[in-house]
Amino acid sequence: MEHQTILQALFLGILEGLTEFIPVSSTGHLLLAGHFMGFKSTGKAFEILIQLGAILAILSVYFRKLWQMLIDLPRDRITQHFVVGIILAFLPAAFLGVLLHDFIETVLFESPRLICIMLVLGGIVLLVVDRMPIKARYHDVEIMPWLVYLGIGVFQCLSLIPGTSRSGATIVGAMLLGTDKRTAAEFSFFLAMPTMVGAFVYDLYANRNVLSASDVPIIAVGFVAAFIVALIVVHTLLDYVSKRGYALFGWWRLVVGGLGLAALAIWG
Repeated sequence: MEHQTILQALFLGILEGLTEFIPVSSTGHLLLAGHFMGFKSTGKAFEILIQLGAILAILSVYFRKLWQMLIDLPRDRITQHFVVGIILAFLPAAFLGVLLHDFIETVLFESPRLICIMLVLGGIVLLVVDRMPIKARYHDVEIMPWLVYLGIGVFQCLSLIPGTSRSGATIVGAMLLGTDKRTAAEFSFFLAMPTMVGAFVYDLYANRNVLSASDVPIIAVGFVAAFIVALIVVHTLLDYVSKRGYALFGWWRLVVGGLGLAALAIWG
């Protein structure tokens, strides 16, 4: 394994951990970075498997909460309500993701220009929604109406287009449906767990025949980097958005998408 490839894997792992849970599209960033760095992984196996690092990061942060929910589930109505809500929010994107899997990975994932355009459009939407005088009606992720959970799940379907951002789609959807900014981000975390685990398992199965022992070192480096950085992000994001909102991430998307379009125009 060339040293340069290990460094590329380290960089991409850090990028995955940094962007997975903020509304800027981790997939879009990874695909663009890989395109301009010349980083190739068969069947996008590297990009798929390092997501496990980010998954484990959020599971570790919420482990006590999840364990308590498991204990309370048989008898506590609020916990039961919340679990049903997560399932309702999970199902729309899960259904479409399986139905359109091949098209997404072989067509949409191969279009850096589309990713850049979606980054820019998503940035504009995020800036507009962040400034809208929306009166928040829901301040607790566990007791929102089921139609709100389902509506957030419908918004999550937009994230099947690379560059849109799973967390961005769910956060914007949650805010438009009446949650405050912190609650929108927190529910995005909870929804990420089944969504990312489901996508990871499905993609791992689909790519089971293309992985080899030579892939292990770069995947391991990317996995560890994604885990450590995602852990830091999850610990700090809720307080940040409660105080400052999402404008920073909207501008981030505009800059990255704009620079990407310029680079594609110059270098292809």
